[in-house]
Amino acid sequence: MQRFQQWALNPWTVLGCVLAGGLLGWSAPPLARHLGVVGVVYVDLLKMIVLPFMISAVIFSLQNLYRDGGAARIFKRVVVVFIGFSLIVAVLATLCSVLVRPGGNLPAETRAALGKIISADGDSSNTEMAMRGAEPSPHHTDLKDVLQSLIPQNIFASLANGETLKALVFALLFGFAAGQVPTRISGGLHQALETIYHACQTLTRWVNLPVPFVLVCMAASQVAQTGLQPIASMAGFVILFLLVSGMLMALAMALISRRAGVPFGTVMAAMREPFALGVATNNSATCMPAMVSGLVEQLQFARARVELLVPLSISLLRVGAMAYFVCSTLFIAALYGRPMSVPDLGLLVLVSVLSGFASAGMAGVVTVSLVGTICSYLTLPFEAAFILLMAVDPICAMARTAVTVIGSCAAVASICAAPVKL
Repeated sequence: MQRFQQWALNPWTVLGCVLAGGLLGWSAPPLARHLGVVGVVYVDLLKMIVLPFMISAVIFSLQNLYRDGGAARIFKRVVVVFIGFSLIVAVLATLCSVLVRPGGNLPAETRAALGKIISADGDSSNTEMAMRGAEPSPHHTDLKDVLQSLIPQNIFASLANGETLKALVFALLFGFAAGQVPTRISGGLHQALETIYHACQTLTRWVNLPVPFVLVCMAASQVAQTGLQPIASMAGFVILFLLVSGMLMALAMALISRRAGVPFGTVMAAMREPFALGVATNNSATCMPAMVSGLVEQLQFARARVELLVPLSISLLRVGAMAYFVCSTLFIAALYGRPMSVPDLGLLVLVSVLSGFASAGMAGVVTVSLVGTICSYLTLPFEAAFILLMAVDPICAMARTAVTVIGSCAAVASICAAPVKL
């Protein structure tokens, strides 16, 4: 069973299954469209495990931190590392995009293909417009909206709705409070949370067994729905983002290697399962058990720190989304021939970092739509480009998730003390 899991989560196996699924979707679209339900069920099973795992891990780890001491000191490092990582990722993505300039100097046939995608109506229907009606007043986000999006009024409703950030806030506050309770009283809760935590890890291993089959089904369904033309027309942008993502993951694993004091190959083996899950599910939260397992069991970082920091980094440090926002905005600027000055690039970095933090808990079309917010700051048109970005988002979402997962592991390794070698 262990050998099968290693084979199933090998990056080459993942890549082969994605290519096989794409070939199936291209050659037999009617059959492939029906396979999408497999991916939906698989992701739902993983989401089922996420919230119990996160809450038990955070509260359990905070109790351990209070027993060991140093809870305040570690959160100072969290703030420094999270801000530093975000700025570095945004700057590197900006430099790569400025050098490559995807979207600029496109051949005439490529621009014609992009124009067809923009003007296509998938439903072959007319757009309905209301001639009269009250226009809603524009909504401006203020401090009250931010706080309400973080604080759960009813934790059970937040759990039922899958509101990860609200559940995380509750777990942090409850964990701080539980850390103040004497050990003789909180011992039962401590054992119960540890049981839930290990049970969730076991469930995750079981659910991950059919990953190769799931990947084939998901890739086939996606290609059958969108075809290969959007990917071919947006090849420059997709290749750039994949290269930037690969560079960021390589830098993150090099940092983990240095912090852990182990060879780069050992880090790659430890990150194999989180990477494969990120590519397979496009959901970074479902990778948390695998991230904890890799950092603790294979790289020997302290379990109490890792179990606290992994959910925190996955929920807040969205480095994959930050890199995507930068690359997408500069692609749109090049597509429309808009020159970007140094102040424009500085504003882009800042707004992309803030939008990355704001994207916590978002995925798919909602994440792509945040590019429009960044474009508005730079006076760039976004409506037509939105359709282009959505056409290739399934591929970009895989890279976004993988960067977020590996980058979060690097952040956790930077915050934790280096493992003691025996």
